[in-house]
Amino acid sequence: MNILILNWRDIHNPLAGGAEIATHEHAKGWISAGHHIVQLSSQFPGGKNSETIDGVKIRRMGNHYSFHIRAIITYLQNYTSAFDLIIDEFHFLPYFTPLYAKTKILGYIHEVAKELWFSNLFFPANRIGYLLEPHIIRLYKHIPFMVVSKSTKDDLINIGIPQKHIHIIPNGVSIVSSQKEKRSIPHFLFLGRLAPDKGIEDAIYVYALIQKEFPDSKLNIAGSAENTEYSDYLHSLVSRLQLSSSVLFHGEVTEQKKFDLLRESWVLIHPSIREGWGLTAIEAASQGTPTVGYDISGLRDSVRHNKTGILVPDRNPEHLAQATIDLILDTKRYSQMEKRACIWSKEFSWKKSVAQSLHLIEQL
Repeated sequence: MNILILNWRDIHNPLAGGAEIATHEHAKGWISAGHHIVQLSSQFPGGKNSETIDGVKIRRMGNHYSFHIRAIITYLQNYTSAFDLIIDEFHFLPYFTPLYAKTKILGYIHEVAKELWFSNLFFPANRIGYLLEPHIIRLYKHIPFMVVSKSTKDDLINIGIPQKHIHIIPNGVSIVSSQKEKRSIPHFLFLGRLAPDKGIEDAIYVYALIQKEFPDSKLNIAGSAENTEYSDYLHSLVSRLQLSSSVLFHGEVTEQKKFDLLRESWVLIHPSIREGWGLTAIEAASQGTPTVGYDISGLRDSVRHNKTGILVPDRNPEHLAQATIDLILDTKRYSQMEKRACIWSKEFSWKKSVAQSLHLIEQL
């Protein structure tokens, strides 16, 4: 088949996250099975207008705000009869393909945005987006969906998407071998995009409380901010809390460095507002590192509460900090959680996930 992927970011975008990794892994697998793929994504500083990555032909246009309309116009002008299947990927907004595309469509969604509208946009756009989102999703009532978790499936069902149209295919995980060992003193890790919806500010406040119990401990922060203003704010927050000697900002890290940090860390602190899946929790589990986070959609799918990590029922940094402290002090419980986390991570592989998605698209 000739397949068109519509996704706001591609794998080389500096702001690419777990959703972009998943999209690219599935695309690579489909290409290996003989399918042909073109992906339309937004442009970014230094990005080429077009390039081929692992066989995926990527065309970039527009920016973060204009890409959706540019992609729709490009499709209508050039591609109306060129593809057998469109992957319409949801990130806040989809591409409204049921309104104009005459070919097969697969909706691909990691999470329903819900409260994420309020952490990513200002009033009144956030309120409008929040109110319109269910109505927009219902435009896809007769379209099949690929989702990454039961949490997302439940959200879609509550909005009105028939259960029979929703297919859960969890993300896989690509593990890089690390020769590191757990640090002799507690090391904690925040891993992900430095943005309000990922809970980075809560992570810093949580660590400030943990540090009172473990004054020699360290917090590593791996990930990049969307702009220098927010990065500067986070550094000033660390300074204001008198944590500068204990907190290290690594910025964007290589895969090897990421897994070294995961291996060395005692706990992954994961105070995100909402996730579709929580890929970093599985990556942490593969290194015997429990995750402590809020009990949110997505994370409750990738973390087995009290087995591979701890999920705190309310979004309270004090409670998250105390749960982390209690886990570290209970050495027997921590050791059991390390082992269970490693076992749990082995349930997930891209080979398994791609086989499932390949079967899905070929049956549409």
